[in-house]
Amino acid sequence: MNFLESFGQLIGQDKAIEFLQGALNSYRIAPAYLFAGAPGTGRSLAANCFALSLLSIDQSAQKQQLNKERILAQNHPDLLIVEATYQHQGRLLTTAEATAAGVKRRALPQIRLEQIKQICQFLGRPPLESSRSVVIIQDAEAMTEGAANALLKTLEEPGLGIFILIAKSPESVLSTLVSRCQYIPFGRLSDSQIKNILQLKGYGDILQYSDIIALGQGSPGETIEAYHQYQAISIDLRLKLNQVPTSLLDALKLAKTIDQELELETQLWLIGYLQQKYWQMSHNPSRVTALEDARRYLLAYVQPRLVWENLYLNLFLS
Repeated sequence: MNFLESFGQLIGQDKAIEFLQGALNSYRIAPAYLFAGAPGTGRSLAANCFALSLLSIDQSAQKQQLNKERILAQNHPDLLIVEATYQHQGRLLTTAEATAAGVKRRALPQIRLEQIKQICQFLGRPPLESSRSVVIIQDAEAMTEGAANALLKTLEEPGLGIFILIAKSPESVLSTLVSRCQYIPFGRLSDSQIKNILQLKGYGDILQYSDIIALGQGSPGETIEAYHQYQAISIDLRLKLNQVPTSLLDALKLAKTIDQELELETQLWLIGYLQQKYWQMSHNPSRVTALEDARRYLLAYVQPRLVWENLYLNLFLS
């Protein structure tokens, strides 16, 4: 198939495309790849394009088009996509499923040992339509220790399986896993490339929010996510967040509102937003440090309301 065409929608990642095209053209395919870089820079799109190419080698144009449609719908029989999940009433739910079900999330999603066992079962049978099977693991840094160790054993004997791990950085993944993968870096994009992508995706309105674009730091996906996160916060709460509380009572009320209205993931996003906002307001490094401490406590699953109360009391008293 035309490998260049399959990567046609990927903007700003020429080196990654060149490397993957070279592997496909020479039929020198590694058993595992690590697509690492900031979220929203095209890692998942590249993984889908690469999977399409792998699953369509030596197939007709009609079959290639069918493969494309099924990959987009995540129902190709020789492709398994693994996402971080939440545990809820004995079930594992992806972020999208948890959101649709209205599940209150007080912890971050994880890739669990049960999901690695599903990968083993998937690879335990021969490919049904293609010459190989492909496993894409989203947010590989979310693997529990048990899941990472189990995956390591599978990577040592992948059989006819090809793995694509997607992560924020090589350092965020178990080093022994990284050593078994071909590393493909994904860099941040230029301002002009981000502007182009936002307009192509129908998000031209974001261009008027300079603080949101700055928060995206060269990642179109993170810019769009930041815009959605910002829009999800009530206008009343946004106004309160634009300044440091001026009384102890206001500090406690604001902490309570954040805890009640925002999911943990949104609270973590808010930390980054406030770091940028407060730095623009005062260039006070102690505020940035206090917010970073709050992020660390949230990630350690300290009760969120206590974290925000402690943060705002410290900011008020400093």
